[in-house]
Amino acid sequence: MITEIDKNYIREIIATGKRADGRKFDQYREIEIKKGYVKNAEGSALVKIGETEVLVGVKMEIGEPFPDTPDEGVLMVNAELTPIASPEFESGPPNENAIELARVVDRGVRESGAIDFKKLCITPGEKVWMICVDIHVINDSGNLMDASSIATVASLLDTKIPRIEDEEIKRGEYSGKLELKNIPIACTIVKIGDRLLVDPDFEEESVTEGKITIVTIDDGSLCAIQKSGIGGFTPEEIYKAIDISIEQGKKIRDKYFR
Repeated sequence: MITEIDKNYIREIIATGKRADGRKFDQYREIEIKKGYVKNAEGSALVKIGETEVLVGVKMEIGEPFPDTPDEGVLMVNAELTPIASPEFESGPPNENAIELARVVDRGVRESGAIDFKKLCITPGEKVWMICVDIHVINDSGNLMDASSIATVASLLDTKIPRIEDEEIKRGEYSGKLELKNIPIACTIVKIGDRLLVDPDFEEESVTEGKITIVTIDDGSLCAIQKSGIGGFTPEEIYKAIDISIEQGKKIRDKYFR
């Protein structure tokens, strides 16, 4: 439980140009990525950002395409926030936070053009590959959005396409790997007072006045933006946040995905 005294301390130290854990405003906590973590999934990854921990699994299924895209595969992203990850979470159907998390991750991958969905078509209008992404939050210590995004990308890079025989999936046998043309990276930036910080931890999120998640791809282009919470950003702050997200996205790609 974070008390008002704790919150006031966080605000005061940030106002002096510092963070409670000693990081710079544009510095992420230590990131750890373990691909292939779930052996019975087609792709998976366990990602830690500081104490925040997210596990993502990918299953490939055969299904029908959407009527407006009969020759394209399907991406489905689901997020699960359970009480084991945080006392703030409750059991039951996905709440608005879980839905937002899944949608932002989905949009970042989809709008990045990372996946060529036409290559996932088996029989136009009848059968396509469905990429089912499940996000499981193990521990929420802040910035679930970036941890989930990174874990999803790592899982997709780990994903293998099962072999089909007599119109049935042969689990454990593969015909190739899922190809990604871009590496979309989400960078979440919060506003506390007049300061912008990347990768907020749980305590910093408790005093956040505004939050924006910006997804960029390899060439620095923007492919998704999500504004969360009730606080606002000035146009100048948004431009600054975009510059920060481009820089941080490049650093994460170069360090963990090259």
